[in-house]
Amino acid sequence: MSVLNFNLLSPFLSLPNSNSNRRLPFRRSKCPPPSLSLLPFTPPISNSNSLKRSIPRRCLSPMALNDTISSSSSSPPLQVMLDDSLSYCRAYWPSKSLIAWNVDIGDGSVCLYASKTAALAVTGAGIQGQDIKIDLVEDTCGLPANVIEKFPHIKGYKAFKVPPALDVKGLLKCQLAVAAVSSDGVCRYATGLQLPGVIDEFYAYDGPLGAIFSDKSISLFLWAPTAQDVRACIFSDPYGGLPLETVQLQELNGVWTAAGPMAWQGCYYVYEVTVYHHSTLRILKCIANDPYARGLSAHGRRTLLVNLDSDFLKPEDWDNLTNEKPVLASFSDVSVYELHIRDFSANDLTVHPDFRGGYLAFTCQNSAGVLHLKKLSLAGLTHVHLLPSFQFAGVDDQKENWKSVDAKVLEVLPPDSEEQQAQITAIQNEDGYNWGYNPVLWGVPKGSYATDPHGPCCTIEFRKMVQALNRIGLHVVLDVVYNHVHASGPSDEDSVLDKIVPGYYLRRDTDGSIENSTCCNNTASEHYMVERLILDDLLCWAVNYKVDGFRFDLMGHIMKHTMVKAASRLHSLSKVSDGVDGSSIYLYGEGWDFGEVAKNGRGINASQLNLGGTGIGSFNDRIRDAVLGGSPFGDPLQQGFITGLALQPNGHDHGGQANEGRMLAISKDHIQVGMAGNLREYIMTNCDGKQVKGSEITTYDGAPVAYAVCPIETVNYVSAHDNETLFDIVSLKTSTDITIDERCRINHLATSIIALSQGVPFFHAGDEMLRSKSLDRDSYNSGDWFNRLDFSYNSNNWGVGLPPKEKNEQNWPLIKPRLGNPSFKPQKSHIIAAVENFANLLQIRYSSPLFRLRAADAIQERVHFHNTGPSGVPGVVVMSIEDGQDGVHGLCQLDSRYSYVVVIVNVRPAEVLLPVPALERKSFQLHPVQWSSNDDIVKKSSYEPSTGCFTIPPKTTAVFVEPRGI
Repeated sequence: MSVLNFNLLSPFLSLPNSNSNRRLPFRRSKCPPPSLSLLPFTPPISNSNSLKRSIPRRCLSPMALNDTISSSSSSPPLQVMLDDSLSYCRAYWPSKSLIAWNVDIGDGSVCLYASKTAALAVTGAGIQGQDIKIDLVEDTCGLPANVIEKFPHIKGYKAFKVPPALDVKGLLKCQLAVAAVSSDGVCRYATGLQLPGVIDEFYAYDGPLGAIFSDKSISLFLWAPTAQDVRACIFSDPYGGLPLETVQLQELNGVWTAAGPMAWQGCYYVYEVTVYHHSTLRILKCIANDPYARGLSAHGRRTLLVNLDSDFLKPEDWDNLTNEKPVLASFSDVSVYELHIRDFSANDLTVHPDFRGGYLAFTCQNSAGVLHLKKLSLAGLTHVHLLPSFQFAGVDDQKENWKSVDAKVLEVLPPDSEEQQAQITAIQNEDGYNWGYNPVLWGVPKGSYATDPHGPCCTIEFRKMVQALNRIGLHVVLDVVYNHVHASGPSDEDSVLDKIVPGYYLRRDTDGSIENSTCCNNTASEHYMVERLILDDLLCWAVNYKVDGFRFDLMGHIMKHTMVKAASRLHSLSKVSDGVDGSSIYLYGEGWDFGEVAKNGRGINASQLNLGGTGIGSFNDRIRDAVLGGSPFGDPLQQGFITGLALQPNGHDHGGQANEGRMLAISKDHIQVGMAGNLREYIMTNCDGKQVKGSEITTYDGAPVAYAVCPIETVNYVSAHDNETLFDIVSLKTSTDITIDERCRINHLATSIIALSQGVPFFHAGDEMLRSKSLDRDSYNSGDWFNRLDFSYNSNNWGVGLPPKEKNEQNWPLIKPRLGNPSFKPQKSHIIAAVENFANLLQIRYSSPLFRLRAADAIQERVHFHNTGPSGVPGVVVMSIEDGQDGVHGLCQLDSRYSYVVVIVNVRPAEVLLPVPALERKSFQLHPVQWSSNDDIVKKSSYEPSTGCFTIPPKTTAVFVEPRGI
């Protein structure tokens, strides 16, 4: 990065936004703007020169100030610019021995200023109001390697030496600023400082945090090294009333502690933290929850003093649950079903009314939803992934405050009406629905899913949910959102971390503003205590709630070292020491690489291309886009491999017939790489007839398609909670001339590709039931109406009105005629057939270990693709998986039943006869699951041994096996 020179640059020369062209496979508005509340306490210290900035940070140039500005120019005078300069934090204190600043001082000087009362003010001659002023000397050697490694985005900044005798710890509790004064005595630059680096050097801490229970007392530990004072207010009730007592905490090396009696158990508390907050330039009293809270009052306003080890909070036989969990021999055996807790039962009339939409719905053994999960579990499904279930904003925890619409009124409206969405959006911030990607506190179950949001009920009911799912053979995955928090600043009621150590937990740009590329308030796992909080939270959920896996939202915004440590610590948990078998905890997430962390901009991040060899899974958007066509952010009519590209055009301009054919061939390559586990070293024949590695096949922007080192690092999927459902996107992209029967078969084609691929298959809840959200592309806040699941199989929720205007209006011209066309709506018979076909796919996957190979070399040796190269029949994938024979040289035997498996996917609108010379004179039979199914079309598939010719009906995936002993 170049150094700024105030003699050359205009103060209003703007910089381009480096994130403007980012590639983001999933982008949704999870975080509505937080609401601000008044400070609960009047700040004890104020200063007329330390006013809140009146101009938004983004309105001012990030460039240095120009010494040629005069009061008569059209630009603001230099002093006006300087007056606001402390609102920025453009300098860094990355280590105790130096300060980094991107400034060219020429023959001028730089000084550090500190004020314990936040009295700093900028004048033309420099900064005034300080308690201490320190001269800084430039270090011509520049920033050392260890600083650049931790803070790569400030590479190229100048380094200024901090005097070794300086009391740095004392200064970190003050308002701090640096100023550059030119040789003529005029202040040219001034700015605040970003402190995480030096805080980590002095205050990295591995001791106890949160409320710690012993036999006779309760101790509080809060890490707040920049705080000037901390008190704990203890309350008897979850809201209202005066504190029972206010306890003064004592500080030792940045950690504030206090001890209290066991009588505190069951009480609530908040911290009163007196601290300098850079966003206001003032010393404030901030009222905050404990970041290590393990219980809360409704709305998360107070932290509950709860001992998770108490027998009172454990369901019957809770301590033995580890021994009851379904066996998981390998992560290659994992299959994932993504489910929102409220979606699961909010509309299920077979669930007790008090339990609908909550944790306890999973304990209703004979409900329609649980019976459906049992069906999938018996077919082979291993994991249920629950969307966020920690304390999040956007849903009132007290159900009596919710607003709702009259479903009976909506049901009689036309299927393409605007009225449904108008009524839903009118109350969308006051109902009981939200996906939950608005984290307030990571370590506490969400109160709105419990029958009582106060006290320990959330803990007990969450544990009952986990126990119930485990007992029907399903592991539980938690969706964790460590990449951002919902709120920041000193006054927002949902702000926690930024009140306790302002400027530390949240990642900031080079102006000092909070990065928002995830949607809001990005967290900074490159900072030691942020990483520690994440790791401690994961261990809490694994040990205290016995969850079996974690899905990391926007994982690419977390540092790779954080993820590797998480895997190591979780996998080291043991039944003997911790009561859980950590070796069976699977980790995966969204490895998208965008925003300020792109291309390792803040350190090596946990992106797809960086995670190879870690055993951590990441979502494979390559196979998704190849199967469906385009991307979630492209033209919704762009077709893909299964949706009619080049074979059943929908009228969209794909660049002509030749280009369509080329796109179809390339998408087939991408799919075949994905079906082979998306392994970067896997060698295959591409559409041009060349032998290439998976990593040598590239996406439209030149990125390698394959990035995994082992198959468990690939999570194959075609749909998830984000964007349209599978059925909806198929309904958008396919020709309007095809029948509903064909669309249902296309839906099945997509799930079959995922279910029969190497790697970890991932399914969105409802894919198997043709689930629709009435073509809503972003239903995070669209209420129960658009997110309904119907486990009675009577409806798939198609045609319940135009989807909400905010995210969908531009596509209403495409959507309206489809919703209004009754031929697009599937009947109950279609839904029941889809459920059976999905269960059959699971049974096939788990009928042979050949579908779940554990190592890359095994996939290279056994998995082969036929019908490849320029002479291959378009729209047909032929994959064979070979097994060995005990006692015969070559491949070792893995499957006692089958010696060979062949999967053929025919997306063409007509039957295909395909001779495969390499598979001649075999004893292939249609898989017994398909042969005994109710799908009469797949039963028409056949194989002729003498020619190796397979006959496959249109829009059909057929699986052939060679039984042993024939």
